[in-house]
Amino acid sequence: MPVHDGLRFVVPEPSARPGQDPNFAYLDIPAAGSVRRPDHDVDPAEIRDLAYTLIRVLDDDAHATGPWAPDIAPDQLRAGLRAMMLTRAYDDRMQRAQRQGKTSFYMRCTGEEAFAVGHALELGPGDMFFPTYRQQGWLIARQWPLVDMMCQVFSNERDRLHGRQMPIMYSARDVGFFSISGNLGTQYVQAVGWAMASAIKGDTRIASGVVGEGTTAEADFHHALTFATTSGGNWLSVNPASATTPGQVTVSVNPSGLAVGTYNGGITVTSPGTINSGTTVPVTLTVSSNTNLVASPAGFTYSYVPGGAAFPLRV
Repeated sequence: MPVHDGLRFVVPEPSARPGQDPNFAYLDIPAAGSVRRPDHDVDPAEIRDLAYTLIRVLDDDAHATGPWAPDIAPDQLRAGLRAMMLTRAYDDRMQRAQRQGKTSFYMRCTGEEAFAVGHALELGPGDMFFPTYRQQGWLIARQWPLVDMMCQVFSNERDRLHGRQMPIMYSARDVGFFSISGNLGTQYVQAVGWAMASAIKGDTRIASGVVGEGTTAEADFHHALTFATTSGGNWLSVNPASATTPGQVTVSVNPSGLAVGTYNGGITVTSPGTINSGTTVPVTLTVSSNTNLVASPAGFTYSYVPGGAAFPLRV
């Protein structure tokens, strides 16, 4: 009878306990600006390595460097900083109100201000954001009235939602902020459905969602990814993505993996300072199940001398 070693139950030990100095020497932290930045339409298989590294934009002197450093105007940077600071102040005030018993529920977003604010400043006015309950910075960056946000938390008579939502579960369609859903992961399913409707209509609006790491274990998260990957994908591309006017771009379609049907998209051309900036050129792709038989050339003409050698005919 074979003899096997006994099983062992191992509980990982932390490298340091509270009050001790941790040692992170085992981590390979790349220099700021050293990690490559791929094109936005790159094949996911080509960026697997990015999931196992750290993308650093700020160096040790707090200077943005490398391909990931955004080119942002100083006025926009100041607007983003102000919105983040205002979000932190709003959080502090509302947290104190909750501790004083003035509202039943409040969720801070400490440490997540930059994500929400940067997201709000980057997406367009017609796009829709599907948030969790820690993205109040989006509303503040979009200049949604603070009083309205407070009244929703307090569920008072000036609450726009008339008490139909829990505190901090805001809803502001006018600034692209979808109603917060209390159940984990449901906003991803909602975002995919909204994006599918946008595609069916042939417009160019973006649906953007956010979830926490724990939510990726929820079925809704995986259902949403399944719908997103089977409903079309990125079949339309433009090269180059930006150019100097006057100029030309090459538009390409990739029908690989697409189901039979009609796909509508659009190419939006923007140029600051122009009257008609944001002009959209519609693009339609039809994937058909019918296979057409094509013969080339369409006809033949031969001359033959009696008694000569025969020759084959090929199509």
